[in-house]
Amino acid sequence: MTTEPTWTTAPITTPITAGLLRGAIELERTAHGLLPHRLPAWARAQCSDGQLAMAEAQPSGVRLAFRTAATAVELETLPTKRVYAGAPPRPDGVYDLLVDGRLAAQGTCAGGNTLAIDVSDWSTELRPGAPSTVRFTGLPGRAKDVEIWLPHDETTELVALRTDAPVEPLPDRGRPVWLHHGSSISHGSNATSPSAIWPARAAALGGAELINLGFSGSALLDPFTARTMRDTPADLISVKLGINLVNLDLMRLRAFGPAVHGFLDTIREGHPTTPLLVVSPILCPMHEDTPGPTAVDPSSVAAGQLRFRATGDPAEVAAGRLTLGAIRRELARIVRERSADDANLHHLDGRELYGTPDAAELPLPDNLHPDTATHALIAERFAKSAFAANGPFSARH
Repeated sequence: MTTEPTWTTAPITTPITAGLLRGAIELERTAHGLLPHRLPAWARAQCSDGQLAMAEAQPSGVRLAFRTAATAVELETLPTKRVYAGAPPRPDGVYDLLVDGRLAAQGTCAGGNTLAIDVSDWSTELRPGAPSTVRFTGLPGRAKDVEIWLPHDETTELVALRTDAPVEPLPDRGRPVWLHHGSSISHGSNATSPSAIWPARAAALGGAELINLGFSGSALLDPFTARTMRDTPADLISVKLGINLVNLDLMRLRAFGPAVHGFLDTIREGHPTTPLLVVSPILCPMHEDTPGPTAVDPSSVAAGQLRFRATGDPAEVAAGRLTLGAIRRELARIVRERSADDANLHHLDGRELYGTPDAAELPLPDNLHPDTATHALIAERFAKSAFAANGPFSARH
């Protein structure tokens, strides 16, 4: 990756269209270009929550995918970067360039908009900025598959794609489409680059095309998310549920079970026989037996980092307050009972992906989110379980 243009001839500008993008649900035309969304407009209109709006517009799992002999590629974008009051600046979002499925280069875009966030009340202020360009050079001068994975945690408007050879959409390779929904852990949390998040790694290991509906702070059994999944073509489906419901202390056990049933019922309306895997939460020691809500530890902000703590009362679990332990038991029960009439419904205990022994070796850095090494571990274990010859995804793989 270089920071200066090296064009020997006038670059070719290729219009960015839906045919060049994978992993997005919808594209919005903006004043600058195209903004990929992971929820459709009708769904976004049904919820005014700022956290969801930010999360679904961050292009986790979204990538440009094309076939070209180009040796130089540049992508002009308008990123929106988050800044937390009292904390050090976050690193710029990373663009991963893959050639024939292998990571070949990485880059960043400086500048762009800034979203200032005050963690004391979660108020925000948007400060406009200018577009920037990430450039990749020295690519092999042969026909090849190229993917540019967009920053998973940085809203990215696509302005222009320029190359030194023609571009055409990547042909269908016959890989199954895997539609996944989850929380910030599925969104990518503290992973350092977009192809390093666990769903992206697992998709690569399993030979699947990922559509990632992992929404930071927003895996809340929302009906519009279930309807989006119902209406999205997919060969394989998984839902990872639990941690955000505890984080927000959103509902009690009485409401949780019926809400899970309704979520699964809606998905089944559009995918009656598609393999559907329900994944319970990975281990999170602070919320195993202590309910939410989850709060930012003020002392961590003063120290220049964000760490989280549980603020609920374990004594209230008997009254229906949700913990991760309670959610795992309920999800296992629901899947066990439903699978009697649904042979394509499966369950995976999240602690098989990250459990007590792993927490000792790879503790969650902020008490809530896994780092890049842990994403790799989760991906490897998920792929071995779900995509195995006798796994839940094997019938359609």
